[in-house]
Amino acid sequence: MERTAVNPREWSIKLGYNQAEVINGATRQVICAGQTAVDENGAPQHPADMRAQISLALDNLEAVLKRAGMDLSNVVKLGVYATDVDDALKNFDLMGMRFGPHQVAPPMTLLGVTRLAIPGLLFEIEATAMA
Repeated sequence: MERTAVNPREWSIKLGYNQAEVINGATRQVICAGQTAVDENGAPQHPADMRAQISLALDNLEAVLKRAGMDLSNVVKLGVYATDVDDALKNFDLMGMRFGPHQVAPPMTLLGVTRLAIPGLLFEIEATAMA
């Protein structure tokens, strides 16, 4: 699979994502449901702690990708939902810490929402991955 970044203007790069990517040569696609800060039984974890919830949601995303035979380097699109966008952005260094070593900056949309499906959850991340 070959990825080519498309950034008519480069402002998004310093925020950790490309505005678009052209994907060539992919043969498999995985579409991940939103991952949140829940344990192996689906119980919410880390109430009122955005940073810990982002970290656990990313752990859960990585677990799904691993089960599908992929990792964060295969992610080509992210959808992120947060109940407090400012708090999420304060903790987005976690995104860079996870995606940076893979040298990818997938296109991303971040939306503020009034709540997520399970009360107490603050952050949800969905991904499309290709290989």
